[in-house]
Amino acid sequence: MKHLRYKEIESCVGSLKIVATEKALVAILWDNENPDRVKLDAVTEDAQNPLLLEVEKQLTEYFSHKRKAFNLPLEMEGTEFQQGVWKWLTQIPYGSTWTYKDIAIKMHKAQAVRAVGTAIGRNPISIIVPCHRVIASTGGLAGFAGGISRKKTLLDLELRTSLHNETVAK
Repeated sequence: MKHLRYKEIESCVGSLKIVATEKALVAILWDNENPDRVKLDAVTEDAQNPLLLEVEKQLTEYFSHKRKAFNLPLEMEGTEFQQGVWKWLTQIPYGSTWTYKDIAIKMHKAQAVRAVGTAIGRNPISIIVPCHRVIASTGGLAGFAGGISRKKTLLDLELRTSLHNETVAK
């Protein structure tokens, strides 16, 4: 049994609970979180934990358009298939979107679109492992643990940052 610590933070997408072991981030949970989505051992609040403070710092930088990539130790428990999907999520460039089908094809499992969607729904580290960058083949916003409005907020944040950086570069 792992000793998990957590810290709650406020952000532009609401209250987030960040959870870590001594060595790695294991979850970012939403205030409206389905308690069955991410299974965790007992957690203890530790607002001064150095790793949790670093996660908070990097998230704050992301939300304030100062960070596009995260540099944090991650520990995600899941099946081999889930691990594969989550690995592909980390390859989606900032400000870009892929479809569920794109990921299934990249995994050489083109018929596994629904399974990819299910694995994405179990991603325990929202935002940092950017499942919000996955959209439906129609271009619409599909499922997101934090809710569709928060997914839209995150995508808009990245788009605004990308557009701002292009304008500054000209």
